[in-house]
Amino acid sequence: MNGFIGELVGTAILILLGNGVVGTVVLNKSKGQNSGWIVITWGWGLAVAMAVYITGWMSGAHINPAVTIGLAAVGKFPVEQVPVYILAQLLGAMIGATLVWIFYRGHWEETDDPAGKQACFCTAPAVPNVLNNFLCEFIGTAMLLIGILGILHEQNHLGAGIGPFLIGLLIFSLGLSLGGTTGYAINPARDLGPRIMHAILPIAGKGGSGWGYAWIPIVAPIAGGITGAALYVAITGMIVMP
Repeated sequence: MNGFIGELVGTAILILLGNGVVGTVVLNKSKGQNSGWIVITWGWGLAVAMAVYITGWMSGAHINPAVTIGLAAVGKFPVEQVPVYILAQLLGAMIGATLVWIFYRGHWEETDDPAGKQACFCTAPAVPNVLNNFLCEFIGTAMLLIGILGILHEQNHLGAGIGPFLIGLLIFSLGLSLGGTTGYAINPARDLGPRIMHAILPIAGKGGSGWGYAWIPIVAPIAGGITGAALYVAITGMIVMP
């Protein structure tokens, strides 16, 4: 139960703060409108850090099915708990997206751009290309798992409480370097849960929810997460400690 609650709450916080910063930047009459990609990537990095600080003690704060599956694939998380974590993450993402919709309720009608409204919920490619988009999400999520496992490796001797902050910086770095092509979902629940809510919620002039693309930020992050975790374990397994 602790794991389910932690992942539900943590993922809801992630989406509220992460998609919330997108709303700040893209929605008309927001005081932060047009503040740019740096603000969005900082916002997402801090969203992850805050979610991990708040709920890490409950569940480990995976807040991402690709992390849960990747860790389970290399024996660092119990396989039998994977479905529970994924369900909690998806529901949490849907809750977080609904909170974003409520928060920006006065701005949907003020914004004419359907793509901008969709961006407050889920991702879309800058240049649509199935192979390229898949590879971007795959590589980004592989780097995410390599980064998480590397940051938290016992040899780093991290002080109390520094891990979540460094993981937030990892998300910031991924956004700056690898986020410009697809919006760096790198998290199936982060994309699917809000996409479902975008389709369901009454949003003036919202347009379609991009379901033709939706499989990529689900499948590619899972494949990338497994690959990144396996690569890190393989590489570190070859290191002989003095």
